[in-house]
Amino acid sequence: MGRPDAIPFMTKFGINTENAYGVSLPNLRRLAKIIGKDHNLAHQLWETEIHDARLLASLVAEADKVTKTEMNNWAKGFYSWDVCDQFCNNLFVYTPFTYDKAIEWSGKKPEYYKRAGFVLMAVSAVHKKNWDDETFHTFFPIIKSEAIDDRNFVKKAVNWALRQIGKRNYQLNKNAIKLAKEIQLLDSKSARWIAKDALRELTNPQTISRIRAKCG
Repeated sequence: MGRPDAIPFMTKFGINTENAYGVSLPNLRRLAKIIGKDHNLAHQLWETEIHDARLLASLVAEADKVTKTEMNNWAKGFYSWDVCDQFCNNLFVYTPFTYDKAIEWSGKKPEYYKRAGFVLMAVSAVHKKNWDDETFHTFFPIIKSEAIDDRNFVKKAVNWALRQIGKRNYQLNKNAIKLAKEIQLLDSKSARWIAKDALRELTNPQTISRIRAKCG
């Protein structure tokens, strides 16, 4: 399934392609369906240090078997934004530890470790149907304080978290817009970019229409 011709394209988009075969995500997802869930295999795939195998690990690992220690060990080993995002979206968000890890990791120093905290906030806005607005409001001070981090994959994740939370419902949209305007006033190029980009989407009439259609 490897596609060497895909490697330059992946590199162009900031993916760490060291030890990568260029297997597409659709192919990895099809393979994961054939394999089924297998937590031991997920660890074996991770230990290969092959990029594609690690992405596959996020798809076959079993959320109900994941421990906090495992989550930390995997997150510490993130070296590329796609591995970080796939683990958060395919696995970590389905564990009982999502909220705690979003808070904890958002304060970490390493770029992809920290990114994982904000990616968890973003994907939780989609997947955590049982979370109330107040839970998401607790992320707001963190989003604001970390908006000054100018590292590319951190600021993009902070932006993603702000936008996704702001698209969850009317009230969170209103509050996220208010937060974005506060972030816009910070003396930080990164913060101004985050705020401008978030406001563009959160105030867009099409975004408002989608929220209206979703919320009724």
